[in-house]
Amino acid sequence: MLETFYFDIAHAIGVHDWIIEHSGGLAGTKNIGQLESVLEHIKNDLYYPSFLDKLNHLVFAINKFHAFNDGNKRSSIVLGSYFLEINGYDYCVQDFVIKMENITVWLAESKISKELLIKLIDCIIMEEEYPEELMLALITAVDR
Repeated sequence: MLETFYFDIAHAIGVHDWIIEHSGGLAGTKNIGQLESVLEHIKNDLYYPSFLDKLNHLVFAINKFHAFNDGNKRSSIVLGSYFLEINGYDYCVQDFVIKMENITVWLAESKISKELLIKLIDCIIMEEEYPEELMLALITAVDR
């Protein structure tokens, strides 16, 4: 298994502050402990044994747990992209950003589950089209 590289809380906050400064919104964190918890938990190989599991939890938790006052969806995309980049998945970062734009909105609206999210992210990083079964699950989830 390849070594996984992580980033720290200061980097996460700095990225979030940059996002807010350049695209608007309410600056600051709501619960810094929650953000620290997410960044520590993804390091636990018992809970998150694969890179995909770690990335999925990172995106899900930043989006859903609202550690920041604003920009949680944007931060989940950018921090997920950075996690991909520092771990050698830079080939799919642009596609990840584009595809995750709608996915993070649906995730925030609780239309997409964490289980569906991991399947979508897997297809993105594997550079595969969504299989028919996954596309049907996505359409069904979003139409609810």
